[in-house]
Order: sequence, then structure tokens, then C-alpha cells
Amino acid sequence: MTDFLPRHAAPVAREYLEHFPGIVIEGARQVGKSTLAQEIAQPDALIRTLDDEQVRAAAIADPAGFIAESGERQQVIDEIQRMPSLTLAIKASIDRDRRPGRFILTGSASLLRVRGTVDSLAGRVGRMNLHGLSRGEIMGTADDFVSTVIDGIETITSAESHYTRTGYAALLAAGSYPEIYAATPRVRTAWFEGYVRGVVERDMSELKREVRPARSMAVLRTLAGRQSAELVKATLASETTVPATTITGYLDLVHDVGLVASLPPWTPNLAKREIGRPKTFIADSGLALWLARVTPDQLGRLEYGEAFGAFLEAFVAAEFLKQRTWSARPYDIFHWRDRDGGEVDIVIELNDGSVIGIEVKSASSFTARQFTGLARMRDALGSKFVAGIVLNTSETGYRYADRLYGAPVSALWN
Repeated sequence: MTDFLPRHAAPVAREYLEHFPGIVIEGARQVGKSTLAQEIAQPDALIRTLDDEQVRAAAIADPAGFIAESGERQQVIDEIQRMPSLTLAIKASIDRDRRPGRFILTGSASLLRVRGTVDSLAGRVGRMNLHGLSRGEIMGTADDFVSTVIDGIETITSAESHYTRTGYAALLAAGSYPEIYAATPRVRTAWFEGYVRGVVERDMSELKREVRPARSMAVLRTLAGRQSAELVKATLASETTVPATTITGYLDLVHDVGLVASLPPWTPNLAKREIGRPKTFIADSGLALWLARVTPDQLGRLEYGEAFGAFLEAFVAAEFLKQRTWSARPYDIFHWRDRDGGEVDIVIELNDGSVIGIEVKSASSFTARQFTGLARMRDALGSKFVAGIVLNTSETGYRYADRLYGAPVSALWN
């Protein structure tokens, strides 16, 4: 068991509780939802988990009474997806008493997709998608890369790093689950095996009755082997032998339980953003390596350069997803590819429409070719383009040209 690490999402969650009657904290199993709920809960809060059979039986027998039992105390209900129909009683209680901060709910799957959900509690609760630990949380640094770029790009160009390729490979293998990021490789392997089995065999069946664990595992392993690639459903169906008619359902499942994340395609034309292919990746880098049967020692070898680049890109995308929860600058995350072959790995779009482009490379030095896609995006967007940054395994930051920079990947959290 690792030491408790304060979550950077905690201040945001507390802010939500000052305004909304409740908050729903969603995310994959074991990313720290219960721990965060306890971190932000009031000292006298009534804390119960629906993973407990006796607690769940009481809730089923008398939902209204179960909710009313806390009286004036704040109520924390863990694993709400185990009894989604309870949301109806919570809604009724909130409608009678709109005081802020009454409920903290956690769920290991999207409340909007859980079978049996009576009410999503829209308009009554704030929603927070919690991911695993960011590197800033692990290292004890205030990681908000987007704000840093906007407020002082010179901080990026002066960044220094002690990480080598081998060091980054070890970091990828450690992953971000609070329970095991500091564990030995043997313990981590055993944990991943039990963890995935539990999610595939139990959590997915709660979302959808007709689900075959073997097919779910095939989808997960194939996506891990194609980390950071654009999703082509027909190809995925062919490679996994999952029928094309059901592949979308399995993709929805692995997303809903939080194991997989996607970056939608970016285009200046808002109406066309849903048409292109998303980039899909296993959200936790350690789990991705385990699923793909790739070791950090292998990633350290030059012949695994392409694989290392793909896993590193997915890791960076996941860090941006984590930081978005608490960033002082709200943003959305995309990827970009145009018909002429221009592409940028990660596109950060801020609320005012301005854009930051991110390229992720496994190289330890900067070349003009690495900035090609970023330069094309800069020239096309003009003043809306804030900066284009190549993140790689270099030791120092770098200024290449107008609004184009380089930095080590570790600048994300240092």
C-alpha cells in the first residue's frame, strides 16, 4: 500500500460542493474515487458503499428511507452504479432540499449508460471524471501545462530533464493507479491480471447483459497493441474476430468502464468534428504495456522505437486529460489530420477558440521535420494559434521558430 497523495482535483470538487446539492465522481475502478470522496467529505459525513451486500440490500428494500437516514449529515455513496435505481430517491431528496454539498456519489462507470439508471441527476449535481494519478500528483508538483504555456512560455523553453529513454520506459510501466504505481514489476503484473478480470467479468456485465469477456479482452489487447492509432472499426472487428455488428457496443463498454480514452478529430469546422476518426488508447500506460505484453526493457531498445513513440504519445494525452480536471484554463483535447497529410498528435482548444498544438516524439533531439505539422497549423490558424510544442526525450527546452518550441516530456509536470 502506498502513502496517501493529495489529489489536485480536490479543490475543484470542494468548489462544486459549495454550489451543487451533490457531486458525482466517475472513473475507472481503483483510480482513487473513494479516497477523493473521503478527502473532500465533511468530518461527520455518513459514508456507505454499495459494494457491501448488506448496505445494498437495505437500499433496495427502502430507497427513500436509505437516503433519509443521514438526516442533516452529508451522505457519501460509493459505487452508485451497483444500484443505479437509487438515483430516483436521491433526485426526490434533492428536489425537497436544495442545500449544497448534501451528496457525494462515486461510480466506476458512466451514470448515463448504466443499465437501470432512472435519472442522471442532470442539473442537480456537478460531475467530475477522475483519472489515475498525474505525474504532478506523484511528484508533488502543481502540474497545469496549458496555463504555463499561456502565462509564460519561457518556462517551457528553459525546462530541463534528467529522464533518459530508459527512465521514461520505467515511468510508463509504473502507470497511474494509486495502489501500484510504486509496486515491483511482479506485484504490478499480478494486480493488473486480477484487476482486468474483475472489470471485464463483473463491471461490464452490469452495463450490458450480453457481453462475452473473451471478446472484451480481445478488444482491449488489440487497442493496446495499436496505442494512439486512429480507430477503424472494421479493422478492429477483423483483428479481434468480434462481429462488426457488435464492435461498437464493445468499444462503448471499454470506454464506459474507464479503461479506454479517445481523442476526437479536430477541425476548424465544428460541424465536421464528429465525422473523422478518433485516436483511441488504453488510458493507463502501465495497463497498456501489460495488455500488449511489452516490457519496459523492450521499450528501451532502439528496435522498439515505433512502439515507444506510440506509448509515449498516449501517456502524454492521458496527462492532459488528467490536468484538464483542475486546469485554470478550461480546454478540450483533439488530434488533427488534414487531407494533404498534415497532422498534429494532440490539439488543445481553449474556450476562446485559441489552439495549442502538441507533437510527441521519442527522439532525444529536435529536428525541423518534427515541427512540420505544427508549422502548417500555425500558418492556417494565424492569431488563434498560441503555440506549437514538440515534447520528446531531450534534456532541455528549445525555441525553433515563431510560436514553435521544444521541451522534454517531463515539462508536463516539472
